[in-house]
Amino acid sequence: MKPDQITEEIEKKDKTKLLTFLIFLMISAALWFLIKLTKDYSSQTDFTVTYSEVPVNKWVSTPEQQVKCSFVADGFATLRYKMVRKQRRIVEIPLDEVPYRLEGGVTYSYSTQYVAEKIAGWLGISASNITMNDDKQYFNMEDLQSKEVPVLVPLDVYTQRQYDVYGKPKVTPASVTVYGPKNLLDTMTAVYTETLHAANVSEDIVRTLAIDYYGGAVRAEEKTAEVLVEVEQFTEIDIEVPVKVPDSLHLRFFPETMKVKCMVPIRDYAGITGTSFLVLADTAQLHRLQPLLDIKLVQVPDHVHVLKTEPAQVEYLIIN
Repeated sequence: MKPDQITEEIEKKDKTKLLTFLIFLMISAALWFLIKLTKDYSSQTDFTVTYSEVPVNKWVSTPEQQVKCSFVADGFATLRYKMVRKQRRIVEIPLDEVPYRLEGGVTYSYSTQYVAEKIAGWLGISASNITMNDDKQYFNMEDLQSKEVPVLVPLDVYTQRQYDVYGKPKVTPASVTVYGPKNLLDTMTAVYTETLHAANVSEDIVRTLAIDYYGGAVRAEEKTAEVLVEVEQFTEIDIEVPVKVPDSLHLRFFPETMKVKCMVPIRDYAGITGTSFLVLADTAQLHRLQPLLDIKLVQVPDHVHVLKTEPAQVEYLIIN
């Protein structure tokens, strides 16, 4: 065997030995790490407690609190815990699930066992393996101001030809009692549902819509509202409406009526007459001795849509 062949053979054996050593080293390290992870470890930590499902007429004035505890868990759970940043170690306490009691003033308390159960769920261990530093957890909860406001519905509704929305939407509940800061309630006049969208409509619309409470700035018991939007067929009519003035004045007009072109609901058609409208002449112009007086349509029946009126002025004659 040549010298260079001998050298090459030695190098191959050395590489094989090194590779075998590294493999056994990795296996040993993995076994050691696995043994360590199966053991139980005791750790001390703190968690942030937040609150949800707060009664609608109250607000928690201590929304985030720190609680300290110790726990015993295997290496796997301990490693998972240590890999989560402190800012993300948060547990939420739903107040509708916790029997809290009033301690005095605005201070309430409940057993920290409920916090231990939430932390246990977060860690994936039994609550019996958690020891809380304190027996009770205290928090402050104060009353909110209240106000009753109407529920309104923004509409984005497009009807078929000769159809239109009849009146305002009917909402159930028509009003709600909201709870919130006094400075916000003082300026609040209504709450609104989500916008009702509909197209090519020729019949009534019934929807259940969520109520927006200013993005959560205020609260109420009701989460949704039942909404009825009535849709009616309309027809176009022309009506002659007499021009009027106060009874103390004696005037005759030329022409004596205003022509009103309008759309009226079919259901109301029979009851729409000239006396359903009111047209008044601007008698304040009399002292200027103008030959024409402005006239204006000042009263229109509910649900009627005016398309056009004429004339805008009339001649007049003063009758003694």
